[in-house]
Amino acid sequence: MLSFVSGVLLALAFPNFNLPLLAWIAVAVLIIASLEGGLGEAALRGLLFGVAFYLFSTPWIYTVMRQYGPLPAWEAAGVMALMILAASPYFVAFTLCVTWIARRDKNLALFAAPFLWTALELARSRMPDIAFPWELLGYSAAGNLALAQLTAITGIYGLSFVVAAYNAAVVWLIGSFIGLRGQRPRRFPVAVLAAFSALVLAAALIGPRFVPAAHASQVAHLVQTDLPQSMEYPANWDAVHAGDMSELDRISIAAGQKDPGLVVWPEVPAPFSLRQTDFARRAQEIARDSESNFLLGVVGWEPGPDGRLAAYNSAALLDLQGREEFQYNKIHLVPFSEYVPWRDFFWFAKNLTGLAGDFRHGTRYAVGDLPGGHFSTFICYEAVFPNEVRRFVLNGANLLINLSNDGWFGRSAAPAQHLQMARVRAVEHRRWLLRDTNNGFTVSVDPYGRIVASLAPDIRGELDAPYAFRSDKTIYTRWGDWLPGMCVVISLALLLLAWVRR
Repeated sequence: MLSFVSGVLLALAFPNFNLPLLAWIAVAVLIIASLEGGLGEAALRGLLFGVAFYLFSTPWIYTVMRQYGPLPAWEAAGVMALMILAASPYFVAFTLCVTWIARRDKNLALFAAPFLWTALELARSRMPDIAFPWELLGYSAAGNLALAQLTAITGIYGLSFVVAAYNAAVVWLIGSFIGLRGQRPRRFPVAVLAAFSALVLAAALIGPRFVPAAHASQVAHLVQTDLPQSMEYPANWDAVHAGDMSELDRISIAAGQKDPGLVVWPEVPAPFSLRQTDFARRAQEIARDSESNFLLGVVGWEPGPDGRLAAYNSAALLDLQGREEFQYNKIHLVPFSEYVPWRDFFWFAKNLTGLAGDFRHGTRYAVGDLPGGHFSTFICYEAVFPNEVRRFVLNGANLLINLSNDGWFGRSAAPAQHLQMARVRAVEHRRWLLRDTNNGFTVSVDPYGRIVASLAPDIRGELDAPYAFRSDKTIYTRWGDWLPGMCVVISLALLLLAWVRR
C-alpha cells in the first residue's frame, strides 16, 4: 500500500495535478516501504510504485491507443499495461537495491538512495530503442526558476538528485525517532533536515529574484496550424482542407511581411512533403511572399540502402527565394508509433497498436544557418532526451527550435508535461528555445527557462516569439552527464561495500 501511495503522490507532482511539493516526500514513502522485508517483496514494491506512477501520470497512453489506434477499450488498456510493465523495471531495481543494502545497514541504504535513483534515471534515458525518460524526478522542481538553474551545471539529473536526497533525509529523520524507542531524538538528523529545508526554501522563494533577464534581439513567427489529427489521410485531403490551408498561407505571409525574418510551422500535422509538387509550390510561395526563411515539418523522402525511397520525419528550411537550404531527419523516433523496434521479435506489435509508422532513423545532428547565427531543430519526443539535445549545441547551434505535434494527446496532461520537459533543455544549454506545435503549447522560452511569449492552445494563429543567438557553453554542455555517471560509480561502490559488510 505504501509503495502504491508513493507512486500516486509522485504522479500528483506533475501536470495536470501540479502539486510539486509532493515530490519532496513521495520517494520517502517508497524508501520507508523498502527498508524491511525480502527481495521478492522489494521487487513487488517497485512494480506497484511504477504502476501507480504511470497509471496516474500518463493515462494519455490509453487515450492515444483508444482514439487513434483505434483499438477496443480492452486492447488499449492491454497496450498501456504492457508499456507500464516495460517502464517499471527501473523502480524495481531501485527498491531491490535499497532493500538489499538495508538488510545490512539501513543508514547506508539511506545514503545510497539518491545515488541509486539518479543512476537509474540515466539508464531510463539511455536504454536503446525503448528509453522512456518521461517525467524524471527533477522536473517536479524545475518549475521554480531558481532551482532550474542547477541544470546548467548538472542537467536535469542534478535536480533529481537533490529531490531524492531530501526524501532520503526525511526518512533518516523519521528513523531517528522510530529507532530510539521513546528516548529523546538525536538532534543531528533534525539539524540536517532543517538546514536542507532552509536552503531549498531560500533558493525557491528568494532565488528567482537573482536569475538574470535575457534580452531578445529578433522575432520569429510561430504558426500554430491547428489541423485536425487523423491516422489516415484520404486522397482528397487537400480539397477538403483547402480553406484551412489558404488561411494558414495568409497568416504566415502576413506575419512575415510585418516583420521579415523567420516563419515556422510545426512537426508535420498532415501529409506534407516537398516532393509533392503542389505543396512544394505552396511552401515556396510562403517563403518568397513573406520575405522570410520558412522552417516547417515535412515527410522527407530519401533513397535507402536498397535504393528505394525511405520516409523520414523531417524539418526543412526554405530561404527567401524558396530554395531548400537545410533538412534534419528525426533521430530518436517514438517506438511502436513511428517505427517498430526489434521488429522480428515483436512481429505482432504493428497490428496490436495500429499506430506504428515506418519511418527511418536520421543519423546527423544537423545545424543550419540563419541571419545572425546557427540553429538546430529537434522534433517532438526528442525534447525529453537531454544528451540528444546537447549534441546539437556541441555542433554549434546558437538557437534551439522544437517542432512538435501534440494533437495526438488531446487535452490530456501530456502537452503540459512535454512543455515542462522541453523548457529545461533551454536552461541546460543557455539557449533560447522556440517551440512550435500543431495545437499547443506554442511558446518562446528564454535561456533561463522563462516562458516569455505563448499562444493559447487549440486555436489557429501566429505567435511573435522573441529570441536571440547565444554561443556560450554551460558546464552541462561541456561535460554532459557527468553527475549521473558519477552516481553510477558511487552506487556500484556502495553495493560492493554492503556486500563486504554482509
